[in-house]
Amino acid sequence: MGGVRTALYNYLFAKKAGGDFILRIEDTDSHRFVPGAEEYIIESLRWCGIMPDEGLDAGDALAVERSERNPHAPYRQSQRKGIYRKYAEQLVEAGCAYYAFDTAEELEARRAEAEGAGQTFIYSAATRGGLRNSLTLDAGEVASLLESRTDWTIRFRMPQNRVVEMDDIIRGHIEVNTDTLDDKVLWKRADELPTYHLANIVDDHLMEISHVIRGEEWLPSLPLHYLLYEAFGWERPEFAHLPLLLKPVGNGKLSKRDGDKMGFPVFPLKWVAPDGAVSRGYREDGYFPEAFVNMLAMLGWNPGTEQELFSLEELVQAFSLEKVGKSGAKFNPEKAKWFNKEYLRMRSPEALARDFMPVLEEHGVTADFNYVVDVVTLIQERATFVADFWDIAWYLFKAPSEYVEKDAAKFFKPENVQMAREALLQTDSAESMEEYIRSREWPMGKVMNCIRLALTGSSSGLGIADIMRFVGREEAIARFRSAEERLL
Repeated sequence: MGGVRTALYNYLFAKKAGGDFILRIEDTDSHRFVPGAEEYIIESLRWCGIMPDEGLDAGDALAVERSERNPHAPYRQSQRKGIYRKYAEQLVEAGCAYYAFDTAEELEARRAEAEGAGQTFIYSAATRGGLRNSLTLDAGEVASLLESRTDWTIRFRMPQNRVVEMDDIIRGHIEVNTDTLDDKVLWKRADELPTYHLANIVDDHLMEISHVIRGEEWLPSLPLHYLLYEAFGWERPEFAHLPLLLKPVGNGKLSKRDGDKMGFPVFPLKWVAPDGAVSRGYREDGYFPEAFVNMLAMLGWNPGTEQELFSLEELVQAFSLEKVGKSGAKFNPEKAKWFNKEYLRMRSPEALARDFMPVLEEHGVTADFNYVVDVVTLIQERATFVADFWDIAWYLFKAPSEYVEKDAAKFFKPENVQMAREALLQTDSAESMEEYIRSREWPMGKVMNCIRLALTGSSSGLGIADIMRFVGREEAIARFRSAEERLL
């Protein structure tokens, strides 16, 4: 959900400004690569109606070759790997980065040593002078190591005791002293791939990105990114860091575990992980994409009015980053259902009937479309999801084969059955049947619930008049006789 909301806010901002929304896949971290994730992202955005103007899925799902539609292709960072090394080397030549030759084992030993002394080791201006890098080794050794080793990296050379002043559209003015920051790895010789920091700065510059709108978790990286733009001499984009999505109960970031525990999805579509674990999706749970998008938009953004229901086009017109809050947005699963219920109410009975037909087929029911439209019209206000139509009115499509035991014991007693049978046989409508029961001063509740049980299998449900209007008098009598055979 958080990733989709970030994409949505980027899309809304771009569209309102008359700009382009670009979909780029940032897949340079081989350790975090997940098979199928790229396809999942594209399908999720399609379902939400968030269509890129440029990048993957913009006319050409591959978007590898440059074209008028995709002028900055390719859009997978793994396919752009040949671009980044020269920029990393450019920083080294400018004195803004350096080669680091420390092995993973050596760095782990440093961390353990610091931990034993009650401290935390970071590769920074305070420690780099005692480590194996091009700042401490002579030129000959550096050249030799670059040639003979394949596990070296290029790290950013964080300035000492400098205050980095930054401005964020949502957070306002921020100041950070560089002495609190480490020398991040920018490029790795082992796989010849950049880290997120270098790849994004380079690609945002080359792709002419004007605004970077991303999650709050990236805020600690902002000082480094400011300094990288400065080191390259490039104009910075504007930044906006979105608030976290918070769990419904308690404190902390919303997680899949919260959804599993409380019974709601946190993924837009069903996701099957490589290990086979299945996560529920809003689409598969029966949410309309419009309702999902509307709900997501309101998690962290407030239009400043009482309006809560917005089409995607209306969201574009109303959206602004200045109305996005700094505080985390608490997710309310019941409010999510409310949005879907409202969108279901606004949908035409014909559209809902088309959505409901596959549900009927799953239950082995073949029904006339116009009949289904009439049923939907009757029960539309009662439902939250299309699948609810079956739970509400399944007995309008087939006779009950089972009966709620406690209801049968309470209402389908011989004396009630005798009165109910006579009322059914001697009248031709629910209205005349009620009048017949009153004229004989029979107990209305007992007789009608006896009939309802025969028609629906329980003592609850739609009004008997509506049920009989749909199933017809002959079917009602047939169901009553079937109940007599089964229950008496």
